[in-house]
Amino acid sequence: MNTQQWKRGAVLALAAVAVVGAQAQTRITYKSAKVGSSYYQMGVEIAEAMKAGSKGQVVVTVEESQGSTQNVMEVRARGGDYVFTTPPALIKSAQEATGPFKDKGDAKFAEIRALFPIPALTMHLVARADRGIASWSDLGGKSLLLGKGSFGAKEGEKYLGLFGVKDQVKLVDVELSNAVAALKNGQVDAFVTAGSWPAPNVVEAAASTPVKVIGMSAEQIAQTKRDELTIPAGTYAGQSADVKTTTLPVVAYTSTAMSEETAYQLTKTFWAQKDAMSAQAAWWRGVNAGLLANISGKIHPGAVRYYKERGFALRDDQQ
Repeated sequence: MNTQQWKRGAVLALAAVAVVGAQAQTRITYKSAKVGSSYYQMGVEIAEAMKAGSKGQVVVTVEESQGSTQNVMEVRARGGDYVFTTPPALIKSAQEATGPFKDKGDAKFAEIRALFPIPALTMHLVARADRGIASWSDLGGKSLLLGKGSFGAKEGEKYLGLFGVKDQVKLVDVELSNAVAALKNGQVDAFVTAGSWPAPNVVEAAASTPVKVIGMSAEQIAQTKRDELTIPAGTYAGQSADVKTTTLPVVAYTSTAMSEETAYQLTKTFWAQKDAMSAQAAWWRGVNAGLLANISGKIHPGAVRYYKERGFALRDDQQ
């Protein structure tokens, strides 16, 4: 072989290696929430963790979403590269064509499979410290911002009814994105938001205005029929005691269109990177193997393989 032939051969060999490397790269679309929300930020953190943990072999593109219902609906048109987040209860609704999915059933919903839990939605009632609000029951005669259309808005409205103050509260028609400014300038006495603790808008509010994060009694939590969660003391500026509130689990899902190997690698990389993510953002510290119990329905076989390797407890109905 002459020098020219050797050079041509070397170039072809390098090109082949490049093609193989490109083919080995896994590309994922991750759809979660609106830009600027805590869940969108979590998506960015997961994308960075996947890239770091896979040494660049897993590339995650984060897409903005208008909410969990949209995320589930898009399963009908998406393929094996689609990952999305939603509370498990919404998957059940989709598969049974109830709630927001009434008259919108689709066979694709039966193919939805869980991968791993992410930080749960946590209800926050944030009040100005100078307004004399120490409980949800103290909201009578006060101005409150609930936001529009979000889980937190719907859940907050439900709680006002459960706790007997719905007709006594002045609801202020302002977007949740303006809650901190509205609280600071006195336009509202309190606002409700649902996000994993520490919630960025609550951190911002507590840093700029003396506030109280209002908890619930055991009886109130029982009335809501939600799970209980404790926001540890010191999570927010001025918060000297634990705050008991409610929570709704949130899980990352895909469908059976995703290969077992891809689901295995995504799940393995997520858990391998969780400590690193926790060091960067406190909300990941609350994610542990115990949250797998909150997943109703089936877990993807690739994720099941990883959990069995790690000895994580799974129920028969999840496999």
